Amino acid sequence: MTAQPHHLDMGAPDMAALSEVELVGRARGGDAAAFRAIMQASNQRLFRTARSIVRDESEAEDVVQEAYAKAFQHLDGFRGEARILTWLTRIVVNEARGRLRKRRTMVDLSAIEQAQGEAGRVVMFPGALAAGDPEREAARAEMRRLLERALDGLPEPLRLVFILREIEDCSVAETAQALGVRAETVKTRLHRARRQLRRTLDAQLAAAVTEAFPFLGARCARITEAVVARLRAAGLAA
Repeated sequence: MTAQPHHLDMGAPDMAALSEVELVGRARGGDAAAFRAIMQASNQRLFRTARSIVRDESEAEDVVQEAYAKAFQHLDGFRGEARILTWLTRIVVNEARGRLRKRRTMVDLSAIEQAQGEAGRVVMFPGALAAGDPEREAARAEMRRLLERALDGLPEPLRLVFILREIEDCSVAETAQALGVRAETVKTRLHRARRQLRRTLDAQLAAAVTEAFPFLGARCARITEAVVARLRAAGLAA
């Protein structure tokens, strides 16, 4: 009896082990796993890029999703002259800037007409944050706390000069008179105060900078799966 050939199931390829050229090639062939691999490697930068332009996290997610959809629908346009991430970044920038242009031109005409009859009325543009916006107020409160802690760390002579000159907006002469020092002393102390504050705030913020606008976990998975679903609906992914 002749033995039947045994076909081993090698399983799906390890996308992390593939080169960028191979990943792009698989994506062009409609491999959903390749699309996912490209997106998961690009999401963080693309989200931060979009967020830095539109300055809104929800809209930044929309920008990234639309950019992916446009890019993957025209993947043949990627010539490999730059990295795929560089190519995607350019598309995200264009998408985000395009949204900003639309935002600036989409002022409600009825609001303008109404405002014309109301003295002193300010017309709010779409997407603008109101003065009482909770997120803005929370951000301001946190920045104020950072500054207050940094100010508390200054030597008293420097702190007094900074508060009088920068916060109370006193003149050099007025500050010198209030503290009983020469005008040149006020200038020197203000310079030193600014320098020390900058150093302190830089140290406090440095650790947070690399973690700004995270795009990991559920958010990363949500956008990745949404784009794959759109590609499948368009017949671009298996």
